[in-house]
Amino acid sequence: MRMEDFKKRQIVFLLQLIGFSVLLFAIHAYLLYHFAKDILLFFPIWQIYAFHLIITLIFYSIINYRFSSGKKDIFNLFMVMTFLKMVLAILFLLPLLVSDFENKQPDVFNFFIPYFLYLFLEVFALTRFLQKS
Repeated sequence: MRMEDFKKRQIVFLLQLIGFSVLLFAIHAYLLYHFAKDILLFFPIWQIYAFHLIITLIFYSIINYRFSSGKKDIFNLFMVMTFLKMVLAILFLLPLLVSDFENKQPDVFNFFIPYFLYLFLEVFALTRFLQKS
């Protein structure tokens, strides 16, 4: 029964994550196209969204699997994963940070605004399935 719950939660979250990503990416691309045409960016936004989508899916899957296998105390795991996500974010941004690229601020904003939105989605989804059990 638990693995069925795992698969069900996984599929629902994957569909939500894809829908959220497509919507957020479309809004982000629209805003950049209309209001920031002249700004040269280090990272294409599709790379930023691919990073966030993959990391969020992997971390949610690990926590969901751990929860489904009977471990109900997942707060510490979530905190470790959140810290790991921050480290991976810095590693992702490292080429930009060490480069001599002139205007780094738009790239940092382009990365961290979706970062926090994806983190919110992850917390929301985890909270929702913890409340049901």
